[in-house]
Amino acid sequence: MANIRIIKRRIRSVQNTAKITKAMEMVAASKMRRAQQRVLAGRPYSEKIQEVLADLAAQYQEAEDEVQPLLQKREAKRIEVIHITPDRGLCGGLNSSMNRRTAAFILEQGVPVSLVTVGRKGRDFVVRYGRDVRAVFTDLGDYPSLIDTLPISRIVIDDYSSGFSDGVYLAYTQFINTMVQRPVVRKLLPIEPAPMERKQRVGYIYEPTSVAVLGNLLPRFVEMQVYHALLESIASEQSARMVAMRSATDNANELIEDLTLTYNKARQEMITKELLDITGGAQALD
Repeated sequence: MANIRIIKRRIRSVQNTAKITKAMEMVAASKMRRAQQRVLAGRPYSEKIQEVLADLAAQYQEAEDEVQPLLQKREAKRIEVIHITPDRGLCGGLNSSMNRRTAAFILEQGVPVSLVTVGRKGRDFVVRYGRDVRAVFTDLGDYPSLIDTLPISRIVIDDYSSGFSDGVYLAYTQFINTMVQRPVVRKLLPIEPAPMERKQRVGYIYEPTSVAVLGNLLPRFVEMQVYHALLESIASEQSARMVAMRSATDNANELIEDLTLTYNKARQEMITKELLDITGGAQALD
């Protein structure tokens, strides 16, 4: 009887867990659709600003009368990494994969590395291993705006312009599709616009000058890249969480089936034993 009670209690516990994971899967699916829409809507703008920047940089190289700090290349004596991770877990191996990718990148560098962490999971990881943390940003929410990410961009822009760092990298999870999210580390500063041949250039007229427009556009470009990387990370997080919760729900349902079968076998064995006891008692009376 005790075994049957334990099995029955275990079935109820797993059923409750399955209900929770199913609810979390539905919530993640709802957030995932909106996060994917924001990522896909932002990609054309990110690509177009890269094209404009390439044209401006080409003209800037021809007229080097002003120095643009964000285009200057220096010998790397210290680099900075913006490490973007979720605030929460329960999203499969997403957090561990991103942390491992950033850790491997840091170990490859032969110079000191400072980190700007975005998200609790990344912060906990780098603090646990004693890394140099320049700044920490958490609780940006599931639907951050560009304004929410401006402090992150301002820190790395100021650090690079002042010479504190000689290179800035973005570490985030790139959203490929619902099933695939890829950890990437990409250079952010110094800005290296795509090369453009003379025949590819469009005869734009910039006011007041192309150099002045470039000086205003470079910080906006950095801000957009940081914001878009955060959107990619959020879309990856919600997709990974939905898949993980669906897998957890399926596993719970399979476990319920196995426990139910075990329960029925134990119950049948108990009933058979009671019948044998009754039959044996009746025969003893006869």
